[in-house]
Amino acid sequence: MPVKTFSVDGKVISAKEEQTVLEAARDAGIFIPTLCHFPGLSNVGACRLCLIEVSNSSKLQPACTTKVYEGMEVKTNTEKLREYRKLIIELLLAERNHQCSVCVANGNCELQNLAMLLGVDHVRFEFRFPNLPVDISHELFGIDHNRCILCTRCVRVCDEVEGAHTWDVANRGANAIVITDMNQPWGEAESCTSCGKCVLVCPTGALFKRGVSVAELQKDKSHLEFIIQARVKKQWIR
Repeated sequence: MPVKTFSVDGKVISAKEEQTVLEAARDAGIFIPTLCHFPGLSNVGACRLCLIEVSNSSKLQPACTTKVYEGMEVKTNTEKLREYRKLIIELLLAERNHQCSVCVANGNCELQNLAMLLGVDHVRFEFRFPNLPVDISHELFGIDHNRCILCTRCVRVCDEVEGAHTWDVANRGANAIVITDMNQPWGEAESCTSCGKCVLVCPTGALFKRGVSVAELQKDKSHLEFIIQARVKKQWIR
């Protein structure tokens, strides 16, 4: 398989031809922030947190969907990129109702962790405070749309790993929302297998196990990662 050699922040690394910059960078121990990416799922470039600067290009490009090529020069941590990332986090926080102190994922939230890492200590935009519902019609799980950042991890894992495609996205723009089946309450979604994979991949407290109180939601992704890797490597196919 062809190997490409290129540089990331001045460090020369090699990667397989089909790899993205994000995958190659992480293999080399180089951190690039992201929220919509999850190993083993398709990449959609939704959150834009992994934007990078690439030589010979005037546009910022998402590392999760940009394939490596021979001799490319990548910058992942410039002042411009840091400001863009802070801006994105602020917009996400202003779009929905993210009150960390009363969230089940407080202390175990990827959005919260990135906000602290990127130095987001205030939000410069007016909060929208949308009136969004909390659906606890499912006997095991619940969804709080106030915490959702529309990363679509739940949609992709349900479709690509579980094969149920219970989740989807309805509406557009600021009115977009994740739904189950044809916008029925989650507990009435006949396609749902109650596997819980969507809860495991959710980066915030939007999807949660019922009965979990503030700051108690911890997600062990190791079992899901094992399933995904086994499928990729075709370990279960004889």
